[in-house]
Amino acid sequence: MAAMTTSKKRKRELDDTQRVSFALSEQPATQLGPVLANFPSVKPTKSTPFKCYKPDTKKPTTDNEEMPFVEIPMLIAGETEAVDFYSSEETRRASLGSRYLVGVHNKRTGITTLRAAPLHILTHEVKALKGLQPAAVSTLQRLEARAALGETFGTKKAKLAIRAQERNKVDVSAMEGVADHLQESILKNTSTLPSKEEAKANADSTRLVPRHDVDALNPSDIYPVHNIIPKPEWKALSISPYTSAGAGAERVALLPFKRSNWINDHLALAFASPSPNKTIIKMLIYISAMIAFHKATFRDINKDVIQQKLSMVPSVVIDGLLSRFTETARGSTEPRKTPEKGTMLLTHMFALCLHVDNFATDTSVLASDLSMEPAKVNMLFKSLGCKINKLTASDLKRLGLPDSAGDIKRAILKTPLEFPKPRVRRRM
Repeated sequence: MAAMTTSKKRKRELDDTQRVSFALSEQPATQLGPVLANFPSVKPTKSTPFKCYKPDTKKPTTDNEEMPFVEIPMLIAGETEAVDFYSSEETRRASLGSRYLVGVHNKRTGITTLRAAPLHILTHEVKALKGLQPAAVSTLQRLEARAALGETFGTKKAKLAIRAQERNKVDVSAMEGVADHLQESILKNTSTLPSKEEAKANADSTRLVPRHDVDALNPSDIYPVHNIIPKPEWKALSISPYTSAGAGAERVALLPFKRSNWINDHLALAFASPSPNKTIIKMLIYISAMIAFHKATFRDINKDVIQQKLSMVPSVVIDGLLSRFTETARGSTEPRKTPEKGTMLLTHMFALCLHVDNFATDTSVLASDLSMEPAKVNMLFKSLGCKINKLTASDLKRLGLPDSAGDIKRAILKTPLEFPKPRVRRRM
């Protein structure tokens, strides 16, 4: 094996003029320096002048500390005869997380001096297009462009949907000849329809509630008492047996219906006053008669049985209840209580309860007395124009009720009278 010999090739040593070294600029960071500009699209000529603009800032600076040049917010702008160049909104985002340096090489010393420089991404705007507004695009043009894209790049399902939509498109030009005829036919057929006000008045007149005054300014005038209790029946009611009774149990025994907590509590409250309100007592007696009539006519209606069960009620009152809240079928002499008449009886009764309670009635007690669901009782009170809410502090003070009564929801009647609006079913 031949002995190893040294290669004749010698490594070329670099002389001093070929060595490169780097150094940071010794100029203060606050001194003005170079700026890096990036032109993503249109590039100006090398002879295009640019200027730096610094916005006015209200940020205070101390005497010993100034902002470095690379951190100063500035705008680079320049222009040619046809195009304006200026810093875009991407400038700030492009500089986040990065630092840019500009190097100047000195051939004599071989030192490249580096200095930090801010980066600006410049956009452009054609001067001739500044005053032009973009052309308005109509909905039809958008649909046509969308259909063209769907036909070119859409899936098979999307293309079928586009063609189906084209087939279902109405040809307006084909309707021009019959438009006048259709308009005349519509006007002729709708001429007999009632107006919105007439339809509302007709709906209010057919509601299953007592006769009412929609323009009343006071709740007591919405359902006047004598629209519920006719004057002959009102005069026939006597309260003398109740005033001469010795105790509360004796008064309850005189009532047509004795198992109503709502009536018994209100009767005791009325006689607890030094001067009992005769109007309230008469209304309580009549409400008791209505509950007894409601119970007695639950199934079959027999006048003799009703008079026997309501023996303490004047006959004129019984006859009035039978005539207003029952009806006789054609070809028959036997009265019967239809669902509509039953609803009318309850709404008349609840309207009287509102008068007694100063138009804020606890519906849960009445529901228990009538063996009815509270939701159904609330619905009937709503049909009278009531709102089911808790009493406010001012209502409690006006009614003389304790603060604890504010936790109970009541049927409250206020003016102006507003009946519940019919529910509109949403189309699926």
